[in-house]
Amino acid sequence: MSHVLVTGGSGFIAGHVIVQLLEQGHTVRSTIRSLHKEAAVRMVLRDAGVTRDEALTFVEADLMQDAGWADAVAGVDHVIHLASPIHTGKVENEDDVIAPARDGALRVLRAARDAGVGRVVLTSAFHAVGFGHGHIDHVFTEDDWSPLDGPGVDAYGRSKILAEKAAWDLVDQPGSSLELTTILPVAVMGPVMGADVSGANHIVQNMLRGEMPGVPNMFVPIVDVRDVAAAHVAAMTAPGAAGQRFLVGTGEPAIAMKEIGAILKHELGARASKVPSRSIPNLVVRLTALFRDEYKSVAADLGYIKRVSDAKTRSVLGITPRPAREAIVAAGRSMIARGLAD
Repeated sequence: MSHVLVTGGSGFIAGHVIVQLLEQGHTVRSTIRSLHKEAAVRMVLRDAGVTRDEALTFVEADLMQDAGWADAVAGVDHVIHLASPIHTGKVENEDDVIAPARDGALRVLRAARDAGVGRVVLTSAFHAVGFGHGHIDHVFTEDDWSPLDGPGVDAYGRSKILAEKAAWDLVDQPGSSLELTTILPVAVMGPVMGADVSGANHIVQNMLRGEMPGVPNMFVPIVDVRDVAAAHVAAMTAPGAAGQRFLVGTGEPAIAMKEIGAILKHELGARASKVPSRSIPNLVVRLTALFRDEYKSVAADLGYIKRVSDAKTRSVLGITPRPAREAIVAAGRSMIARGLAD
Protein backbone atom coordinates (compact mmCIF):
# COMPACT_ATOMS: atom_id res chain seq x y z
CA MET A 1 0.00 0.00 0.00
CA SER A 2 1.21 3.51 -0.77
CA HIS A 3 1.07 7.01 0.67
CA VAL A 4 -0.96 9.28 -1.61
CA LEU A 5 -1.43 13.04 -1.75
CA VAL A 6 -4.90 14.10 -2.91
CA THR A 7 -5.24 17.82 -3.60
CA GLY A 8 -8.50 19.65 -2.95
CA GLY A 9 -9.84 17.17 -0.40
CA SER A 10 -13.09 19.07 0.14
CA GLY A 11 -14.15 18.58 -3.50
CA PHE A 12 -16.80 16.26 -4.94
CA ILE A 13 -14.56 13.90 -6.93
CA ALA A 14 -11.74 14.19 -4.39
CA GLY A 15 -14.01 12.96 -1.61
CA HIS A 16 -14.86 9.83 -3.56
CA VAL A 17 -11.17 9.31 -4.42
CA ILE A 18 -10.21 9.56 -0.74
CA VAL A 19 -12.92 7.07 0.24
CA GLN A 20 -11.71 4.52 -2.31
CA LEU A 21 -8.03 4.96 -1.45
CA LEU A 22 -8.71 4.39 2.25
CA GLU A 23 -10.95 1.40 1.50
CA GLN A 24 -8.06 -0.14 -0.44
CA GLY A 25 -5.64 0.30 2.45
CA HIS A 26 -3.63 3.31 1.30
CA THR A 27 -2.75 6.18 3.60
CA VAL A 28 -3.87 9.60 2.38
CA ARG A 29 -2.68 13.14 2.87
CA SER A 30 -5.00 15.79 1.48
CA THR A 31 -4.60 19.49 0.86
CA ILE A 32 -7.25 22.02 1.81
CA ARG A 33 -6.98 25.78 1.55
CA SER A 34 -7.45 26.26 5.30
CA LEU A 35 -7.01 23.80 8.13
CA HIS A 36 -10.07 25.41 9.71
CA LYS A 37 -12.03 23.25 7.24
CA GLU A 38 -10.50 19.97 8.43
CA ALA A 39 -13.17 19.04 10.99
CA ALA A 40 -15.96 19.69 8.49
CA VAL A 41 -14.25 17.69 5.72
CA ARG A 42 -13.62 14.78 8.09
CA MET A 43 -17.27 14.80 9.11
CA VAL A 44 -18.38 14.59 5.46
CA LEU A 45 -15.98 11.73 4.79
CA ARG A 46 -17.08 9.82 7.87
CA ASP A 47 -20.66 10.18 6.72
CA ALA A 48 -19.56 8.72 3.38
CA GLY A 49 -18.18 5.64 5.11
CA VAL A 50 -14.59 6.47 6.04
CA THR A 51 -13.57 4.59 9.19
CA ARG A 52 -9.76 4.76 9.00
CA ASP A 53 -9.42 8.28 10.43
CA GLU A 54 -5.84 7.63 11.47
CA ALA A 55 -4.86 6.95 7.85
CA LEU A 56 -6.00 10.41 6.70
CA THR A 57 -4.14 13.65 7.38
CA PHE A 58 -4.55 17.20 6.08
CA VAL A 59 -2.15 19.97 5.14
CA GLU A 60 -2.85 23.58 4.19
CA ALA A 61 -1.92 24.62 0.65
CA ASP A 62 -3.29 27.06 -1.92
CA LEU A 63 -2.95 26.67 -5.69
CA MET A 64 -1.85 30.31 -6.00
CA GLN A 65 0.85 30.15 -3.31
CA ASP A 66 4.17 28.26 -3.16
CA ALA A 67 3.94 27.87 0.61
CA GLY A 68 2.93 24.44 1.81
CA TRP A 69 3.47 22.38 -1.31
CA ALA A 70 6.93 21.06 -0.40
CA ASP A 71 5.49 19.76 2.88
CA ALA A 72 2.42 18.40 1.08
CA VAL A 73 4.42 16.17 -1.28
CA ALA A 74 7.13 15.13 1.18
CA GLY A 75 7.29 11.35 1.52
CA VAL A 76 4.35 10.51 -0.73
CA ASP A 77 4.50 7.87 -3.45
CA HIS A 78 1.85 9.30 -5.75
CA VAL A 79 -0.08 12.52 -6.24
CA ILE A 80 -3.67 12.78 -7.44
CA HIS A 81 -4.23 16.42 -8.34
CA LEU A 82 -7.92 17.32 -8.35
CA ALA A 83 -7.98 20.84 -6.94
CA SER A 84 -9.09 23.38 -9.55
CA PRO A 85 -11.62 26.22 -9.65
CA ILE A 86 -15.00 25.50 -11.24
CA HIS A 87 -16.72 28.52 -12.79
CA THR A 88 -18.98 27.85 -15.76
CA GLY A 89 -20.54 30.55 -17.90
CA LYS A 90 -19.50 34.20 -17.76
CA VAL A 91 -16.75 35.43 -15.45
CA GLU A 92 -15.57 39.01 -15.09
CA ASN A 93 -11.89 38.12 -15.35
CA GLU A 94 -11.03 34.83 -17.07
CA ASP A 95 -7.62 34.77 -15.44
CA ASP A 96 -9.35 34.25 -12.09
CA VAL A 97 -10.28 30.80 -13.44
CA ILE A 98 -7.35 30.06 -15.75
CA ALA A 99 -4.47 31.07 -13.49
CA PRO A 100 -5.33 28.81 -10.51
CA ALA A 101 -5.92 25.87 -12.86
CA ARG A 102 -2.78 26.28 -14.98
CA ASP A 103 -0.37 27.75 -12.43
CA GLY A 104 -1.70 25.50 -9.69
CA ALA A 105 -1.13 22.39 -11.79
CA LEU A 106 2.42 23.49 -12.55
CA ARG A 107 3.06 24.29 -8.88
CA VAL A 108 1.92 20.79 -7.86
CA LEU A 109 3.89 19.08 -10.63
CA ARG A 110 7.12 20.94 -9.83
CA ALA A 111 6.79 20.14 -6.13
CA ALA A 112 6.16 16.46 -6.96
CA ARG A 113 9.12 16.36 -9.35
CA ASP A 114 11.46 17.97 -6.81
CA ALA A 115 10.32 15.53 -4.11
CA GLY A 116 10.97 12.49 -6.30
CA VAL A 117 7.32 11.45 -6.62
CA GLY A 118 6.86 8.71 -9.20
CA ARG A 119 3.58 9.66 -10.86
CA VAL A 120 1.01 12.45 -10.81
CA VAL A 121 -2.57 11.77 -11.87
CA LEU A 122 -4.12 15.06 -12.95
CA THR A 123 -7.84 15.70 -13.38
CA SER A 124 -8.61 17.38 -16.66
CA ALA A 125 -12.08 17.27 -18.28
CA PHE A 126 -13.97 16.42 -21.44
CA HIS A 127 -13.90 20.19 -21.98
CA ALA A 128 -10.30 19.71 -23.14
CA VAL A 129 -11.38 17.21 -25.81
CA GLY A 130 -14.93 17.53 -27.08
CA PHE A 131 -15.92 21.20 -26.96
CA GLY A 132 -15.71 23.92 -29.60
CA HIS A 133 -15.58 21.67 -32.66
CA GLY A 134 -19.06 22.40 -33.95
CA HIS A 135 -21.46 19.61 -34.90
CA ILE A 136 -18.97 17.25 -36.49
CA ASP A 137 -19.57 13.56 -37.22
CA HIS A 138 -16.87 12.21 -34.97
CA VAL A 139 -16.21 9.85 -32.06
CA PHE A 140 -14.05 11.74 -29.58
CA THR A 141 -10.94 10.01 -28.25
CA GLU A 142 -7.90 10.97 -26.21
CA ASP A 143 -6.18 12.12 -29.40
CA ASP A 144 -8.54 15.10 -29.68
CA TRP A 145 -8.01 18.58 -28.23
CA SER A 146 -10.64 21.30 -27.98
CA PRO A 147 -9.84 24.62 -29.72
CA LEU A 148 -9.46 27.48 -27.27
CA ASP A 149 -11.94 29.76 -29.04
CA GLY A 150 -14.39 27.30 -30.59
CA PRO A 151 -18.16 27.67 -30.17
CA GLY A 152 -19.29 26.91 -26.64
CA VAL A 153 -15.80 27.04 -25.05
CA ASP A 154 -15.99 29.23 -21.93
CA ALA A 155 -13.39 30.34 -19.39
CA TYR A 156 -13.66 27.06 -17.50
CA GLY A 157 -13.11 25.09 -20.70
CA ARG A 158 -10.08 27.18 -21.56
CA SER A 159 -8.72 26.68 -18.05
CA LYS A 160 -8.86 22.89 -18.47
CA ILE A 161 -7.26 23.00 -21.92
CA LEU A 162 -4.45 25.35 -20.89
CA ALA A 163 -3.78 23.59 -17.57
CA GLU A 164 -3.49 20.17 -19.16
CA LYS A 165 -1.29 21.37 -22.02
CA ALA A 166 1.00 23.18 -19.58
CA ALA A 167 1.27 20.00 -17.51
CA TRP A 168 2.28 17.91 -20.51
CA ASP A 169 4.82 20.55 -21.58
CA LEU A 170 6.42 20.44 -18.13
CA VAL A 171 6.82 16.66 -17.91
CA ASP A 172 8.02 16.49 -21.52
CA GLN A 173 11.03 18.68 -20.74
CA PRO A 174 14.41 16.94 -21.26
CA GLY A 175 15.64 15.16 -18.16
CA SER A 176 12.26 14.98 -16.46
CA SER A 177 11.57 11.63 -14.78
CA LEU A 178 8.12 12.53 -13.48
CA GLU A 179 5.28 10.43 -14.90
CA LEU A 180 1.98 12.10 -15.72
CA THR A 181 -1.45 10.63 -16.39
CA THR A 182 -4.51 12.77 -17.07
CA ILE A 183 -8.14 11.82 -16.44
CA LEU A 184 -10.83 13.46 -18.60
CA PRO A 185 -14.34 12.65 -17.39
CA VAL A 186 -17.49 13.63 -19.22
CA ALA A 187 -20.29 15.24 -17.15
CA VAL A 188 -19.95 13.84 -13.62
CA MET A 189 -23.04 12.87 -11.62
CA GLY A 190 -23.61 10.59 -8.67
CA PRO A 191 -24.02 10.54 -4.89
CA VAL A 192 -23.29 13.88 -3.25
CA MET A 193 -21.18 14.23 -0.12
CA GLY A 194 -22.17 16.71 2.55
CA ALA A 195 -24.23 19.74 1.58
CA ASP A 196 -22.32 20.77 -1.54
CA VAL A 197 -23.67 20.08 -5.01
CA SER A 198 -21.21 20.50 -7.85
CA GLY A 199 -20.57 19.56 -11.45
CA ALA A 200 -23.35 18.12 -13.56
CA ASN A 201 -25.26 17.24 -10.39
CA HIS A 202 -26.63 20.79 -10.62
CA ILE A 203 -28.77 19.61 -13.55
CA VAL A 204 -30.47 17.05 -11.31
CA GLN A 205 -30.81 19.50 -8.41
CA ASN A 206 -32.33 22.22 -10.60
CA MET A 207 -34.82 19.75 -12.03
CA LEU A 208 -35.87 18.40 -8.63
CA ARG A 209 -36.28 21.90 -7.22
CA GLY A 210 -38.41 23.02 -10.14
CA GLU A 211 -35.89 25.73 -11.01
CA MET A 212 -35.83 24.71 -14.67
CA PRO A 213 -38.94 25.95 -16.55
CA GLY A 214 -38.32 23.49 -19.34
CA VAL A 215 -35.57 21.41 -20.90
CA PRO A 216 -33.46 22.46 -23.87
CA ASN A 217 -32.80 20.14 -26.79
CA MET A 218 -29.45 19.22 -25.33
CA PHE A 219 -27.68 15.89 -24.90
CA VAL A 220 -25.30 15.23 -22.01
CA PRO A 221 -22.63 12.48 -21.85
CA ILE A 222 -22.72 11.35 -18.20
CA VAL A 223 -20.46 9.26 -15.98
CA ASP A 224 -20.79 8.23 -12.34
CA VAL A 225 -18.45 9.96 -9.88
CA ARG A 226 -17.58 6.60 -8.30
CA ASP A 227 -16.21 5.38 -11.64
CA VAL A 228 -14.30 8.64 -12.13
CA ALA A 229 -12.73 8.12 -8.71
CA ALA A 230 -11.90 4.50 -9.57
CA ALA A 231 -10.18 5.66 -12.75
CA HIS A 232 -7.97 8.05 -10.77
CA VAL A 233 -7.00 5.35 -8.29
CA ALA A 234 -6.28 2.82 -11.03
CA ALA A 235 -4.23 5.33 -13.05
CA MET A 236 -1.98 5.85 -10.05
CA THR A 237 -0.30 2.46 -10.54
CA ALA A 238 -1.48 0.93 -13.83
CA PRO A 239 1.64 -0.03 -15.82
CA GLY A 240 0.34 1.32 -19.11
CA ALA A 241 -1.04 4.58 -17.75
CA ALA A 242 2.11 6.70 -17.63
CA GLY A 243 2.15 9.40 -20.29
CA GLN A 244 -1.48 8.76 -21.26
CA ARG A 245 -4.79 10.63 -21.31
CA PHE A 246 -7.96 8.75 -20.39
CA LEU A 247 -11.49 9.72 -21.34
CA VAL A 248 -13.86 8.44 -18.67
CA GLY A 249 -17.44 7.86 -19.80
CA THR A 250 -19.91 5.02 -20.00
CA GLY A 251 -19.65 4.08 -23.67
CA GLU A 252 -23.34 5.03 -24.05
CA PRO A 253 -24.64 7.84 -26.27
CA ALA A 254 -25.16 11.20 -24.59
CA ILE A 255 -28.55 11.41 -22.85
CA ALA A 256 -31.19 13.99 -23.75
CA MET A 257 -32.02 16.43 -20.98
CA LYS A 258 -35.65 15.39 -21.40
CA GLU A 259 -34.64 11.77 -20.76
CA ILE A 260 -32.80 12.77 -17.57
CA GLY A 261 -36.07 14.26 -16.34
CA ALA A 262 -38.02 11.14 -17.35
CA ILE A 263 -35.57 8.91 -15.44
CA LEU A 264 -35.94 11.02 -12.30
CA LYS A 265 -39.74 10.95 -12.55
CA HIS A 266 -39.82 7.19 -13.06
CA GLU A 267 -37.40 6.32 -10.27
CA LEU A 268 -38.22 8.97 -7.67
CA GLY A 269 -41.97 9.26 -8.10
CA ALA A 270 -43.61 12.05 -6.12
CA ARG A 271 -40.22 13.44 -5.04
CA ALA A 272 -39.65 14.37 -8.69
CA SER A 273 -42.98 16.13 -9.14
CA LYS A 274 -41.29 19.45 -9.99
CA VAL A 275 -39.13 18.00 -12.77
CA PRO A 276 -40.08 19.76 -16.03
CA SER A 277 -41.59 17.83 -18.91
CA ARG A 278 -41.95 20.51 -21.56
CA SER A 279 -39.21 21.40 -24.02
CA ILE A 280 -37.71 24.83 -24.62
CA PRO A 281 -37.57 25.63 -28.36
CA ASN A 282 -34.09 25.98 -29.84
CA LEU A 283 -34.84 29.53 -30.98
CA VAL A 284 -35.64 30.61 -27.42
CA VAL A 285 -32.34 29.16 -26.15
CA ARG A 286 -30.35 30.86 -28.93
CA LEU A 287 -32.02 34.22 -28.30
CA THR A 288 -31.38 33.91 -24.57
CA ALA A 289 -27.72 33.15 -25.26
CA LEU A 290 -27.37 36.54 -26.96
CA PHE A 291 -27.95 38.23 -23.62
CA ARG A 292 -26.84 35.64 -21.07
CA ASP A 293 -23.37 34.15 -21.48
CA GLU A 294 -24.14 31.07 -19.36
CA TYR A 295 -26.46 29.87 -22.15
CA LYS A 296 -23.85 30.12 -24.92
CA SER A 297 -22.38 26.66 -24.36
CA VAL A 298 -25.90 25.19 -24.34
CA ALA A 299 -26.85 27.01 -27.54
CA ALA A 300 -23.68 25.79 -29.26
CA ASP A 301 -24.61 22.13 -28.76
CA LEU A 302 -28.37 22.11 -29.29
CA GLY A 303 -29.48 18.87 -30.91
CA TYR A 304 -25.93 17.53 -31.08
CA ILE A 305 -25.22 14.08 -29.64
CA LYS A 306 -21.53 13.79 -28.76
CA ARG A 307 -20.03 10.34 -29.09
CA VAL A 308 -17.19 9.44 -26.76
CA SER A 309 -14.89 6.41 -26.75
CA ASP A 310 -13.85 5.12 -23.34
CA ALA A 311 -12.16 2.05 -24.82
CA LYS A 312 -8.71 2.95 -23.51
CA THR A 313 -10.00 3.51 -19.97
CA ARG A 314 -11.64 0.09 -20.00
CA SER A 315 -8.64 -1.74 -21.46
CA VAL A 316 -5.76 -0.04 -19.62
CA LEU A 317 -7.36 0.95 -16.32
CA GLY A 318 -9.77 -1.97 -16.11
CA ILE A 319 -12.77 0.23 -15.38
CA THR A 320 -16.26 -1.05 -16.25
CA PRO A 321 -18.48 1.99 -15.66
CA ARG A 322 -22.03 2.00 -14.36
CA PRO A 323 -24.81 3.02 -16.74
CA ALA A 324 -25.50 6.75 -16.77
CA ARG A 325 -29.01 6.05 -15.46
CA GLU A 326 -27.52 4.78 -12.21
CA ALA A 327 -25.51 7.97 -11.75
CA ILE A 328 -28.59 10.15 -12.35
CA VAL A 329 -30.73 8.23 -9.86
CA ALA A 330 -27.97 8.07 -7.24
CA ALA A 331 -27.54 11.83 -7.51
CA GLY A 332 -31.25 12.43 -7.07
CA ARG A 333 -31.68 10.06 -4.14
CA SER A 334 -28.67 11.43 -2.29
CA MET A 335 -29.92 15.01 -2.67
CA ILE A 336 -33.37 14.06 -1.39
CA ALA A 337 -31.84 12.24 1.58
CA ARG A 338 -29.79 15.33 2.48
CA GLY A 339 -32.57 17.87 1.96
CA LEU A 340 -30.83 19.39 -1.06
CA ALA A 341 -33.71 18.91 -3.48
CA ASP A 342 -36.31 21.10 -1.76
